[in-house]
Amino acid sequence: MKVKEKAQVLEQMKLAEGVYSLKLKTTAAEYAIPGQFISIYSNNGSKLLPRPISICEIDKNAGTLRVVYRVVGEGTAEFSQLTAGDEVEVMGPLGNGFPLEGEKTVVVGGGIGVPPMLELAKQLSGNVTAVMGYRNDDMFLTEEFTDVAAELIIATDDGSVGVHGTVVDAMKENDLDADVIYACGPKPMLRGVAEYAAERGIKCYVSMEERMACGVGACLGCVCQSTEKDDHSHVNNKRVCKDGPVFLSTEVVL
Repeated sequence: MKVKEKAQVLEQMKLAEGVYSLKLKTTAAEYAIPGQFISIYSNNGSKLLPRPISICEIDKNAGTLRVVYRVVGEGTAEFSQLTAGDEVEVMGPLGNGFPLEGEKTVVVGGGIGVPPMLELAKQLSGNVTAVMGYRNDDMFLTEEFTDVAAELIIATDDGSVGVHGTVVDAMKENDLDADVIYACGPKPMLRGVAEYAAERGIKCYVSMEERMACGVGACLGCVCQSTEKDDHSHVNNKRVCKDGPVFLSTEVVL
């Protein structure tokens, strides 16, 4: 079930350069699962399309959602100015989330693909290893991952922290094995993680990052190439906002 309503801002924090955490009081928290996203609308009437932002943490008891986002344009710049007590219109939860599978799992996040992996790591049972990739030592959410994962492995592009290289380099260096691998990040990263999983016969779920417009599957603006024909368009396409954003790595062409 999805809702569209005015959500109350409870807290806003800057986590890193250009990266902000926003906690919202919203009915959407009652229905949200890891891997889903919400659409946040601008209070500027000239901006009609909402901004889709992945859900970082869910507190059903308190009725709150936490999202972590990077400022990349006027819409997210506006959100970064919100303060406690403000209201913003949201719609969600949207999309399909991550299935909770496996007793030994690896969650992989790169850049702004890091936040949605936090709630997933919290809800997975068994042994969870988190592999997170950043550009440099201006990192975010590392303390939270340390609290919920059995092991946190960090990779940085410049080598300032952890493994010098990509998350796939870190996975190879640590020879990680698992029942299931979950990943969210830019497409080249997802491709590398999917190849790593395929080589080792590990089931892999990926959360795709595409530009979304409507957020509900109507506009077909966020299609990705799939390995099978879908029921909606009868071509080899999947709608990331509606059919995803989470897919089996074997369902999509990365």
